[in-house]
Amino acid sequence: MPRPIPANSLPRLGDFTTDRRVLMLVAMAVFVGAGGAGTAWLLLRAIALVTNAVWLHTLSTQTISTANLKPDAWMVAAPAIGGLVIGLMARFGSEKIRGHGIPEAIEAILIGGSRLQPKVAVLKPLSSAISIGTGGPFGAEGPIIMTGGAVGSLFAQCFHLSAAERKALLVAGAAAGMTAIFGTPIAAVMLAVELLLFELKPRSLIPVIAACVVSSSLRPWLIGSGALFPFAGQLDLPWWGPLACVGVGVVAGLQSGLLTTLLYKAEDFFSHLPIHWMWWPAIGGLFVGAGGLIEPRALGVGYDIIGDLLNDNIVVSAAVLILLVKSATWIVALASGTSGGVLAPLLIFGGCVGWLEGQLLPGSHGAWALVGMAAMMGGTMRSPLTGILFAVELTGDFPLLGSLLIATSASYALTVLLLKRSILTEKIARRGQHVVREYGIDPFELLRVNEVMVTDVDTLPATMTVGEAVTFFSGNGRRHKSYPLIDADGQVSGLVGRSDVLRWRAESADGRDTLFDCASDRSLTLGYPDEPVSHLADRMVLADVGRVPIVERASGHLVGLVARKDLLRIRATARSVEKQRSAFFGLGRRSPSEQVTALDDARL
Repeated sequence: MPRPIPANSLPRLGDFTTDRRVLMLVAMAVFVGAGGAGTAWLLLRAIALVTNAVWLHTLSTQTISTANLKPDAWMVAAPAIGGLVIGLMARFGSEKIRGHGIPEAIEAILIGGSRLQPKVAVLKPLSSAISIGTGGPFGAEGPIIMTGGAVGSLFAQCFHLSAAERKALLVAGAAAGMTAIFGTPIAAVMLAVELLLFELKPRSLIPVIAACVVSSSLRPWLIGSGALFPFAGQLDLPWWGPLACVGVGVVAGLQSGLLTTLLYKAEDFFSHLPIHWMWWPAIGGLFVGAGGLIEPRALGVGYDIIGDLLNDNIVVSAAVLILLVKSATWIVALASGTSGGVLAPLLIFGGCVGWLEGQLLPGSHGAWALVGMAAMMGGTMRSPLTGILFAVELTGDFPLLGSLLIATSASYALTVLLLKRSILTEKIARRGQHVVREYGIDPFELLRVNEVMVTDVDTLPATMTVGEAVTFFSGNGRRHKSYPLIDADGQVSGLVGRSDVLRWRAESADGRDTLFDCASDRSLTLGYPDEPVSHLADRMVLADVGRVPIVERASGHLVGLVARKDLLRIRATARSVEKQRSAFFGLGRRSPSEQVTALDDARL
């Protein structure tokens, strides 16, 4: 006979499910954070080395600008050769190096068990260094997110960890790499929350924070200290200033939607070419080189452009030309499948438009450029908090927080309403995976079993014989698939279904064995009215059962029953919270008949 589970042996209820294993993950995150920072340093040095070798024909790791390059035939050939090398690396190395890295990291988290291959950790930064160094209009953040994530994943794979724990370390490595590149630890943590973790749990958040802190501590020794683009612009706005910020955000949202649409139109164009995708990056490289002939500053990362926009060291004609040429080359090159990041280009695109809008708005032109950068990043990547904090940490300009919040939120709202997918998730969706970026509390965690169980339960006596049970199930009345067995003391002694009875009848000579005798050696899953539905659902999955008797803890007496359909009904209730609308005051109230119709529509 099953015994009630003692209260002290049940799962501990609380605000969080995190246990002491998080301390082990934090210790591991220290090493992952150091690895992410070291990888970022190597990536920046590799980009500078390739850039100097290709354009100045010297071996140096000093950062140079493409502004002083002279347009010639080599300017067209170099990006094409770089694209050809990347195509060969992807074809014979790993396809994971194609693209800007973040969708691949998301895929590894969602469907790959957070396992990345060692060759990705080597080929991704190498291919990105070749792509950017030969003139690709990309940033280093996408590659470092993929590479830092690979470092965290490879480190995690050396230990006996769950997929969720590996995810925490993969994201910790990605965030640590971004922290080292830009010096933005808080924005890196927010990027992890808004883009990569797909949860907000201490189990994953604390290790990510630890890795970012370690990376931020090592950054002054490896890369440098202070804000990457020191800036102190002012926006002394009039009363209509917030409306101007909304306008900048709306324009950034429209710009984001246009770029995203054009990018995937270009990707569709490449997919229809009658040649292997290995050759696509070389074609994209030719287009990049042609753009370089028009505006050499459109080549490479373009950090100097960001600095000029913020400090108002640029003219209108140059801003327009950079915006048009770099947008076009970035779209074609990224669609061709070469390797590089999207964050730095998005900052330039949003910054150029914001700076141009600043010509007509009060305040510093550079300040409006920063507002445009944050709005562009937050809207395109669907990560508004990351965009706001990234802009502040990147420049150290905290007084602009209010304006950044308004513009970025407006851009985010517009892109969410206009586009079903972001620039990051569209690629994943095209591979057949559906990604949901909305998180909420599991309704199974909020409800108790006594709120969903059926209390009017049909039962069978444990003393019923197999023969009598056969007659019962063969009757003309409506029968359930299974019934709880109740013994003489009123306690549940088993759960019997039609298939069980038929099998026992075939095994029994005369059918006189009782159902209790036949079912006494079977394990029985029980539920309790005061426990969360999530605990019961977990046990039902583990035991592979569809109906569970609910009993009182102390007496073991049957008080209800939960079936799979009862769990599905919770899903319907959760949906009705989103769909069913009503007003309780004023003219918006519905009549009782209208409320019934609305309820029926929600059920449908």
